[in-house]
Amino acid sequence: MAHTALLIERLLQFSLQHSLIGELDAYVARNTLLDLFGLSEPWADGVPEEHLDVPTVLLDALLDDAAARGLYDGEVPALRVNFEARIMGAVMPRESETAVRFEQLRQTQGVRAATDYFYGLCIASNYIRTAQIAKNIKWDYPCKYGRLEITINLTKPEKDPKTIALERLQPAASYPKCMLCIENIGYAGRVNFPARQNHRVVPLTLCGETWYLQYSPYVYYNEHCIVFAHEHAPMAITPRTFEQLFDFVTQFPHYTCGSNADLPIVGGSILSHMHFQGGSYAFPMQSAETLCRYRVPEYPDISVETIRWPVSTVRACGRDAAQLIGFAGRLLETWRGYSDAEADILAETMENGSPTPHNTVTPILHYDEKKGYVLDLVPRNNRTTEQYPEGIFHPHREIHHIKKENIGLIEVMGLAILPSRLAQQSEAIAAVLCGQTDAKACRAAAPEHADWLDLLVKKYGTALSPEQAQDAVKREIGAKFETCLEHAGVFKLTPDGLAAFDRFLTALGCEKL
Repeated sequence: MAHTALLIERLLQFSLQHSLIGELDAYVARNTLLDLFGLSEPWADGVPEEHLDVPTVLLDALLDDAAARGLYDGEVPALRVNFEARIMGAVMPRESETAVRFEQLRQTQGVRAATDYFYGLCIASNYIRTAQIAKNIKWDYPCKYGRLEITINLTKPEKDPKTIALERLQPAASYPKCMLCIENIGYAGRVNFPARQNHRVVPLTLCGETWYLQYSPYVYYNEHCIVFAHEHAPMAITPRTFEQLFDFVTQFPHYTCGSNADLPIVGGSILSHMHFQGGSYAFPMQSAETLCRYRVPEYPDISVETIRWPVSTVRACGRDAAQLIGFAGRLLETWRGYSDAEADILAETMENGSPTPHNTVTPILHYDEKKGYVLDLVPRNNRTTEQYPEGIFHPHREIHHIKKENIGLIEVMGLAILPSRLAQQSEAIAAVLCGQTDAKACRAAAPEHADWLDLLVKKYGTALSPEQAQDAVKREIGAKFETCLEHAGVFKLTPDGLAAFDRFLTALGCEKL
């Protein structure tokens, strides 16, 4: 009991140092934590002075203690994460206090100071789980398009059998409606839904409507933020979407912002709630070279170009937001109804007697001091065929052993988020290439990679050094992701594909320079 009481005081000290709470708040937070842990009185002696960047070591000790005393089921990782949020919820500022502080900084010191404060708050509260994120494996892959960034995401733990069993027993629930809804703030969570007592958002106004800014708890890149609408309504790419993106980037010029597409297969993982994703990060796509330049007579103050990138992209640049928004609206309208059978592009097909649309756009916007606004518009098509039942412009089955999930906004920009299973599997394959492990055993452990492993052994042999083997596997995974993005591109960088791209741009009213 005394050990727990001391840990609580150390957590309070951390929270005061990081301005999560004030001196008066500490009394309330202490009593809340004493109640949570079933303690009758606090630690009475001194607290060692320490300065921690994150509270992970304190939380781990408190969580171990809570599990040992039966305050939650320690065999279920999801419940451990939820209890952690409950602990940190006791030392968090109120939602309104966070919003007021953000706006004060925005008005007095500028928008970057405001986002620095908010991002720091999310790290200090362990809402952004930096200790787990640091375990992710990441490397660059040089390719013919410049470079791609490869990440094996180890942040989200695999579900264990007990968790899966408990999830099956959970009653149906509709609150919150999804993990983006505003009602998540302070939510206690359940075994199949994360707790959010340490979750905070700040309100924004985009085009006269209420939206909110939050950060992703499992950031894939620096200041990975989510901007979501107040209303729980499905994703939709419309001319209004472009206006909202421009409003956000105008207010937050240090952030890139984009939207997942609004159709299955080519959309993101959450299509039920309108939202954008962004952050303070330079994505590989932004450095792509120009392929061809165009002019659009109706929009004389913007430049239009195609870029050397595996996912077909039309890039429009300029300082006149109205012209860029107008051009984006025209491209969307044209693409929605555009078909080119030679390129396997059909705008719609009949299914069960009703037309099913297939064309949409992934828009991405950032501001550049030299170029002004840089708007990337990525045509997407989600049509399936007997040959490609998961999607013509979706990762094809020969690379599903590496990546089979939707290619969403982040990966379109050149950042791969690959499944955690690849960490151990890639090590096992590297062990074969340097002669430490038998290929037969590796095939048995990871049968989905069997054909690929045979190709790698034929290409590299089994006498590489451990370092050479690891580099070879990373290089080959990067090549698979490059192919994955090429599959997602509706216009291939081949003579036929580029000719098809030109046909679309002509239909759009673009004139090649």
